[in-house]
Amino acid sequence: MYKSAFFTFLFLILFSSCDQYKEYASTDVVYNVDYEHEPHDLGKTESSIFKFNAVIEIQKLENNSDVLGLQINAFGAFDVYWDGVLVGSNGQLAKLDRAEIPGTETTYYQIPQKLSTLGKHVVTIVGTQSHFRDAEREIHVKLNNYLQLQKTPLITLSFMNLMAGAFLIAAVYYFFLYINSTRKELPVLLFGIICLLFFCLLIIEYVKFYVDIPYNRFYARLEIIGWLTFAISMLIPWYFMLQFEFRRKKMLLFLLLLTLSTIYVLYYGHYDTSAAYFTIAARLFSIIIAIDATFRKIKGGLIVAAGLLAGVAVNYFMYYDTGLFIAFTIIVLCMLYLHTIKAKALEKAHNASLLLSSRLQLELIKKNIQPHFLRNTLTSLIDWIEESPKEGVVFIRALAEEFDIMNDIAEDTLIPIRQEIDLCRRHLEVMSFRKEICYEWQEEGIDENETIPPAIFHTIIENGITHSLPPKQSCIVFYLKFAREKQYREYTLLTLAQNRQIKKDRRTGTGFKYIQARLTESYGSNWSFDSHAVEKGWETTIKIFDK
Repeated sequence: MYKSAFFTFLFLILFSSCDQYKEYASTDVVYNVDYEHEPHDLGKTESSIFKFNAVIEIQKLENNSDVLGLQINAFGAFDVYWDGVLVGSNGQLAKLDRAEIPGTETTYYQIPQKLSTLGKHVVTIVGTQSHFRDAEREIHVKLNNYLQLQKTPLITLSFMNLMAGAFLIAAVYYFFLYINSTRKELPVLLFGIICLLFFCLLIIEYVKFYVDIPYNRFYARLEIIGWLTFAISMLIPWYFMLQFEFRRKKMLLFLLLLTLSTIYVLYYGHYDTSAAYFTIAARLFSIIIAIDATFRKIKGGLIVAAGLLAGVAVNYFMYYDTGLFIAFTIIVLCMLYLHTIKAKALEKAHNASLLLSSRLQLELIKKNIQPHFLRNTLTSLIDWIEESPKEGVVFIRALAEEFDIMNDIAEDTLIPIRQEIDLCRRHLEVMSFRKEICYEWQEEGIDENETIPPAIFHTIIENGITHSLPPKQSCIVFYLKFAREKQYREYTLLTLAQNRQIKKDRRTGTGFKYIQARLTESYGSNWSFDSHAVEKGWETTIKIFDK
């Protein structure tokens, strides 16, 4: 009950930010405007012609030498008059013999200094609106210092360009990081896409200061902004779900998509409102995910939740456009913080892998220098030299070659498959002399270009020698087969012999732990290992999956 009340309260706080559509303008001109018509009433007739009057009273001027200017926000092609004097045109009005050339939605006009006197003045706008005649878009007239009218958008634009550049650099960096990484992590790709989309959003939002957009193309830009905001609002919560390992991803993503789609349908055509609700929905879902991570004591959850709530406060107290981009920047900073946590975890894992690699190298060396192996081998060697010096020399050569191969591969993570097979052959030759049992090696379909972690099959045949009964006749055969499938490579090593009856499960021995550690070192989790008894003996299968 308390959680439900909390989220209801949070929901109300978030949606209350949509009411903050105020415009704050600093000016050194004290004036008021008295519209002859309501701002949305263009006095339309059956034709597209309209006329609009506004009475402006200049009550005070800080500096009489300043040049005043008008900012007009309106649809159409029109001429602007100040006390009956033409001060500028926007596009070309439609006439009987000429189609309308649409003007832009925002224009600026300089007022002649001799006409900028204290008192009341009449601003008259005469124009045509051939497109979007049913839009009922308001006409706004703003008086200010002309230089200030020109400078204010440029100041805003400079900050937004800095922000856009930062997002573009971040996007490029994370795309390169994803492309060149051996581990293709989806959060890295999502973060790069989010940064790129946010860069595009900033560019499209402020492209109106670079390009004159005719009013009949005005809504196309807003449509693009809406879809970019929709995509960003979908991807940000998804990113947090992946980073915080949210348990019910599919359900929450479905609810988010349903929410955003509902907003799009309900507020279609109300571009600012729908974009605001898109961002609020994304923020709400992200906060829920971060709070859930906090309760599950996942590192970074509390800081991200605090950052998202700070974004709510910023958007509530600031002008919508500015607050929106600052709030998005806070979200991205939260994402970067999570990346630093992940990077630290990866660094620890890397250091651990180096320690593992060193330990595995020692394990590999210990395989052939353990005391009982050397003692038994040297004892057998003495017997062979005494009884058959010629065979003893062959025994010595096989033992030396096995040690040479072991020495060559001790520091390698992956070795050519042929080198691994040569190691196995030398070991079988040595063990044939030691145990005076016939061991035979067979292979099928081996790809000479393949690599494998060192001593993998060597360990398997060691187990086969230890756990197989000596045959009364013929040999113990080790049969290695390689097959390449569409999504994986498969090695199958079959020991053709009768298995010993032992109490301990041989699949849990140190040899198999060594094999699994080596596979993890080289392939991460993209492998499978299975070893079990079969009718003919013992079969071991290793699958290496393509990434």
